[in-house]
Amino acid sequence: MLKSRKHVFWEAFFLTIVVFFFGLLLGIAYESSRINEVSEYYAVSEISLMDIFALNNLIDLENTDCDAVIQANINFADKIYEEALIMENYVDAGRMSDFRGNLIHQRYDLLRTFLWINVKKTREKCGKEFSSVVYLYEYDTPDLVDKATQVVWSKILADFKSEQGDEIILIPIAVNTGLASLDSLIQEFNITNFPVVIINDETVLSSLASIEDLEEHL
Repeated sequence: MLKSRKHVFWEAFFLTIVVFFFGLLLGIAYESSRINEVSEYYAVSEISLMDIFALNNLIDLENTDCDAVIQANINFADKIYEEALIMENYVDAGRMSDFRGNLIHQRYDLLRTFLWINVKKTREKCGKEFSSVVYLYEYDTPDLVDKATQVVWSKILADFKSEQGDEIILIPIAVNTGLASLDSLIQEFNITNFPVVIINDETVLSSLASIEDLEEHL
């Protein structure tokens, strides 16, 4: 009788180990599939960004259409904004580890920093009016008040973009992902507290309560 009980115990023990490792491998495989999917999005976005840089370098040549460059910047901003939302949904749903999520977020913040630089150059070279709205915030902030503020700001900016469409370029960037290029850009505006919104590389808003607050500075 005692031997029979021991036999059942060991069978249950080994079955538990098998199920545990099977679940672990399944989780790893699932996370890898999500990472590969996001990486494919990112690779396509990198190509789009390089294409914009190439197009921007043609501005100095004769008969170059600045409207095409501006529209390319708008399209790219919309593209990586939508892809970043997909990535954040994966992270929030626990479909990838915090480390992987932070790494992918940093890569997208780098793309958006490049975009901000390109938008500044486009404005200088083309001399045409188009509106850019750069939203600087802290990613995964532990401060509950700041987190709540950023949720409200993100909603206002999303509604504003939906209302304005191609009339504005919206570029949200996390400031605490360790990007030296971004830090250098921010130093130009003497900003020390976040979140903030920078409109057309001129006006810095440290408070945002409604869409009207944005519209009056365009």
